[in-house]
Amino acid sequence: MSLPILTLITFLPIVGIFLILSIDSKKQELIRITALLVSIVVFFISLPLYFSFDARTYEMQFVEKLRWIPSFGIYYHVGIDGISLFLVLLTTFITPISILASWHITKSIKEYMISMLVLETGMIGVFISLDLFLFYIFWELMLIPMYLLIGIWGGPRRIYAAVKYFIYTMAGSVLMLIAIITLYFLNYRANGEYTFNLLEFYRLDLSFAVQFWLFIAFFLAFAIKVPMVPFHTWLPDAHVEAPTAGSVILASVLLKMGTYGFVRFCLPLFPEASHAFIPVISWMAIVGIIYGALVSMVQDDLKKLVAYSSVSHLGFVMLGIFAFNIQGIEGGITQMINHGLSTGALFLIVGMLYERRHTRMIADFGGLAKQIPVFAVFFMIVTLSSIGLPGLNGFVGEFLILVGTFKSHILYASIATSGVILAAVYMLWMFQRVMFEQITHEENKTLKDINKREFVILMPIVILIFWIGIYPNSFLRKMDASVNHLLKQIGEKANVVSNIHGQDKPDNLQSNTLPEIDIITKDKTVW
Repeated sequence: MSLPILTLITFLPIVGIFLILSIDSKKQELIRITALLVSIVVFFISLPLYFSFDARTYEMQFVEKLRWIPSFGIYYHVGIDGISLFLVLLTTFITPISILASWHITKSIKEYMISMLVLETGMIGVFISLDLFLFYIFWELMLIPMYLLIGIWGGPRRIYAAVKYFIYTMAGSVLMLIAIITLYFLNYRANGEYTFNLLEFYRLDLSFAVQFWLFIAFFLAFAIKVPMVPFHTWLPDAHVEAPTAGSVILASVLLKMGTYGFVRFCLPLFPEASHAFIPVISWMAIVGIIYGALVSMVQDDLKKLVAYSSVSHLGFVMLGIFAFNIQGIEGGITQMINHGLSTGALFLIVGMLYERRHTRMIADFGGLAKQIPVFAVFFMIVTLSSIGLPGLNGFVGEFLILVGTFKSHILYASIATSGVILAAVYMLWMFQRVMFEQITHEENKTLKDINKREFVILMPIVILIFWIGIYPNSFLRKMDASVNHLLKQIGEKANVVSNIHGQDKPDNLQSNTLPEIDIITKDKTVW
């Protein structure tokens, strides 16, 4: 019997919670070390998912299926493919880094670490669930610890930010629940079986009208989570008020649940509706790219600048996903990972600066490169990664997204390219004001350079930034079969050519190792 890796990495943090509960609250260092060790063990257990993953097939792997509530057709059904693989690994990678970055937390440390571990369980569960009832349980579960992290350990306006985050997310979640229940009964009408099995739902042949309304319900839930403009207003407040680790996890993983939802649910379940919404979503993404960049440019708070940059970067992800070709979708998935690393690292760096100066205002810094040169090097690498410098991870995702978008719609790609230029403007200008120029505040002359703990936090992220930038095939090849199958699935179900703008079918990025998949069915378009 094979080792149930997915169950282990999902529920081992819960075991860690019981260990923490058994420790005296006064032993704060032991509580921190216990939480850190549990998260590190989870990360190492998750590594075989990458090394044992079969890139030649699109089938779900490491599948586990057990009866849970059989009278309602509910199963504990989990598995991963090339689309979810790296999001699971990103979660197990970021969590120990976030816990290590929380070493300065002293208030209710036991409750804090418990919240972090519950959050890890919820996040992993979302990415591995193949039963929609189970998926919804995990989706709601991770909402609670993040609400607590913001509301208890956040900044001065933490209650407002936490409540706003909760209300926005819950509003979308309720609509998604209605859509899930609708699919449940539609499947019974079509197949005579009550089930929440996502793979069974993929086989449903829904009319365009049904697809339209169900797409709207899922769209609102995922668009709020991304967040797309105009559903983004909760994000800056949540980021600014959250503790450093909360901001890191929010940017690195939680926002990806929205973009992942579009790829995993909206595209294969509602292909015709997804095609019909391409202009709407593409323009929303473009507005988000430019709006997020322009607002970032005028921020005087470092954390708020990074928060608004997420709106811009995730606009690129959505644009790539709705290019409906392999370059765009693989670029979007890759950029999810890249954004998690680069923006997560930026929040860590901002948190480290705040620990030294107890301010996030850009005007309070200046000339730091001479005082903390090693820290400045890390800051520079992460900044260049965020703006997509060739040789670093950000370039790979943005390049594939723009190539895919250019193939599907030249106008969208042309306008979106301006976001790359604007990103360079606001990020480099911010770096210049913080790290260079003259020291105008005496406090900056006594700052200490990076310490061992901070080095251990940032170095693994920098290694991955270079790894993805220099050798992206080690990531792209793992997702080729799954993305090709997704495009074929969309083409067959929607009964359309996947490239809806009348150009040739998408090129297969893995034509040298996998046979080319013809995703053209009938010469017909939806809109």
